[in-house]
Amino acid sequence: MTQEKALEILKKYMTKPNLIKHSIAVAACMRQFAKLAGENEEHWAVVGLLHDIDYELYPDSHLEKSVEILKSEGFDDAFIRSVQSHGYEICTDVEPVHYMEKVLCTIDQLSGFLIACALIRPEKKLELVEMPSVHKRWTTPAFAAGTDRERIMRFCERLNKPFDYMAEQTLIALKNIANDLGL
Repeated sequence: MTQEKALEILKKYMTKPNLIKHSIAVAACMRQFAKLAGENEEHWAVVGLLHDIDYELYPDSHLEKSVEILKSEGFDDAFIRSVQSHGYEICTDVEPVHYMEKVLCTIDQLSGFLIACALIRPEKKLELVEMPSVHKRWTTPAFAAGTDRERIMRFCERLNKPFDYMAEQTLIALKNIANDLGL
């Protein structure tokens, strides 16, 4: 499955521009980490793109409906399991065990946090976000208060990667698609 075809599928179930942009952002980040790991970039990007496929239509049963949606679109059990795993400890008991799944759990909220770092700037440009400002915002609990910082840190540990590495690589991926995100 290509990312372009996956985007068509996503848009059958999602219409809100911010949710679509989030999915595109996560896909770009997944592609970046797949590249770094020498893995299948397209596959990882498609997992990232479709990770929230049921969220707009079924926010109260997120990841329950994704199983049926993804099956109806022809995805196999392994793909569906990877999508479900990003809700571990939140809304599913599907534990992320594969490297790709742990990356998804880490960058899902981290990408949103980094986008918030851009949006707070007067210029609203990702290219101007630097790690010192990320660190400053990270230690300010009121900033992007919905970001589960402890969860992100737990998954950095599960990946055996420092937070700075994960944040820097996520930021690189986001900067590469800044125009697509309007940032």
